[in-house]
Order: sequence, then structure tokens, then C-alpha cells
Amino acid sequence: MRITGISTHVVGTPWRNLTYVQVHTDEGLTGVGETRMLGHTDALLGYLKEAEVNHIRGADPFDTEALVRRMKYGDFGRAGEIVMSGIAVVEMACWDIKGKALGVPVWQLLGGKVTDRVKAYANGWYTTERTPEAYHKAAREVRERGYRALKIDPFGTGHFELDHEQTVYAVSLVEAVRDAVGPETELMLEMHGRFSPATAVRLAREMAPFRPAWLEEPVPPENLRALQKVAAKVDMPIATGERIHDRIEYRELFENQAADILQPDVGHIGGIWETRKLAATAETHYMMVAPHNVGGSVLTAASLQVGFTTPNFKILEHFNDFADAEIKKVVKGAPQVDPEDGCFHLSDAPGLGVELDEAAAAEFPQQQARFDLWAEGWEQRKPKGTA
Repeated sequence: MRITGISTHVVGTPWRNLTYVQVHTDEGLTGVGETRMLGHTDALLGYLKEAEVNHIRGADPFDTEALVRRMKYGDFGRAGEIVMSGIAVVEMACWDIKGKALGVPVWQLLGGKVTDRVKAYANGWYTTERTPEAYHKAAREVRERGYRALKIDPFGTGHFELDHEQTVYAVSLVEAVRDAVGPETELMLEMHGRFSPATAVRLAREMAPFRPAWLEEPVPPENLRALQKVAAKVDMPIATGERIHDRIEYRELFENQAADILQPDVGHIGGIWETRKLAATAETHYMMVAPHNVGGSVLTAASLQVGFTTPNFKILEHFNDFADAEIKKVVKGAPQVDPEDGCFHLSDAPGLGVELDEAAAAEFPQQQARFDLWAEGWEQRKPKGTA
């Protein structure tokens, strides 16, 4: 079997573009992969166009490791977000092809299942008016849909510092959410890598009474010594890793023990097998894995293949039940969270178990997507006269 070419489909939303790649073969089998880009979609498409000619066309999709190495090192450059995301979508599609060709799900090819279900946590649910009342209502609705875990970023446009008034307001939001979901629901606290170590530590202590399941990216991810400083001073798990795009670059994070939960993005770190390799290394350091996942349903399906086969897999982020929910129709067979237990359940469908609906994808053309945590629009969701 040989790859004859690839086709790309960009599904646009106001704040992110989802890039789907179909890998075609001379035996009629087609696999699909996906990644989510923030401001780099055209760069990704340009890379894939060149990679198709230089590395992809003519390759055997069963020789995934060799194809990944050629795409990563064959152009004698240093692979960053663009290259690793391009590798990821092609790699996912090759696993999809292999599963379809053999008539088995990808999780079976990765060594078999260690669990029948993967717990989900909700993200994207708090794109509402930024008030305690609105957050309370939205969080209660998340819980009523069956989710036993959810994530929140209550800090507005805070950057490096957060003054007293803004801190008090952030506390009021988290207090409202905890009241809505009760003590048994996991509540993850997102900081988006914005604060100084001192501010992150202070905010963590303010939030401690609400028992966060983890503190996510408390400081900018480039400085692991700063992260280590925070980890040494707070009494809650530290989660990070969504902006590390090469498995090898996690080495320092393992060495300094600055994190408890790793969050690789399967769509940015080279795909399914690279994530599984990272998870195996994390297991030797007694760290859990909870992939970053704010893409669409193909990326969710790929992440679940890792989840069902990984002993130290904690939980999977899920986004499209809330923000941009209408784009779920782009993918047939999209994984669904069971409202009875808040989990994804094992599927025996061959490959990734999903198919791209090209006609539906065409209904959402690429946009000039923009995601800015410090933009004025974030503050507009807050009532007048508040911090």
C-alpha cells in the first residue's frame, strides 16, 4: 500500500481554525487526522504542501515511524509547532488507515486497552456573561449534562499581576461554580501561562478552599525554573505541557519534577504514537497524562486511542459540547460523553472510528481566527462597575 496524496479541509470558527487532513492510498483506503491552529493555519497548509511532495507521497502508511522521522528531520531544520502539527495530522491518518485495513480500532494496535472508559472534563462552557450568577447557571448545566469535571479561567485579562479587586472578583466566580457543581465534582483551574510566580502562588492560595484538581500553566511555559518555584510553594497538582511541541523537550520538565500532570496536545506533538511514548516516560516519573484537546472530534478520537491504552491517563478535555458545538456535524461517528457517568466509552470501530463529512466541512470556511486573552472583548462579558 502506498500514499497517493493528501487533501486538506479547514473548518473555521471566530477564534480557531480546525485543519483536517485526508491521506489517500492506492488501495482506496483514506485516513483522517486533525489539528487546531491559532493564527498559523496558512503556514501549516504551506508546510503540508511541500511535505506531500518531499516526504508523504509514495510512502507506506504502515511505516509510520519512518514517515514521521523523514518529516521531522528530512529538511534539516528544527521542528516547531508548524512541522510537528503537520506530522501529527498525517500520522493520525496513517493509524486510521492501518486500523481500517486490518479491521481493528487503533487502540488495539497500540497494545490493547487498559480501561473501557476515559473520564471527560468540560471546557468552553463559560463563554457567557462574566458574573457569579451566569457562571453558577452555566456550571450547573454542565453538571446536569453528566460531566463530573470542568475547567475554568476566572482571571479576566490579568497578566503577570492581578490586583486585589480583580482577585476578589475571580474568587467570587470560582465560589459560584463550586456551589453549583458541589464538592464531588472535579474543578480544574486554568491560568493560561500569564502570571509571575509570586502572583500564581498568591492566587493558588486564594483558590485553595475550593479544592482545585489542578493548577494549569500558572506561569509562562518558556521558563521551567519559574514553574518549579510555583510547584514548591503550592499544595495542589501542577499541570502543563500544551505548548511543548516536541516530546524530547519534556526532558527538563521530567528532571526538575515541576509538574504532576502533563498535557501534550496530540495534534501538535506529532500524533498518537509520539504522545504514547511521552506517556510511557511520564509513567516512569509517576506523572499523569491529561492531553490538551480543544480541537474537533477527530482530535478527540485520536486522543482517546491513547487514553484507552495508557495506565497513567487521567482525563480528557472536551470542548465541542459547548463552544462551537455546531461544527460537530463535520465528523461522522464523533465520540460522545455518556451523560450517565461523564465518560467516553470504548469503541470497536476500525481505525479512529470517525469519518470527515466533506460537504459539512465546506459549510464552515476558514476564518481570520483570533484568540487574545488580553483583548478588550474578554472584559466585555463582565458587568459594568465590576473589576
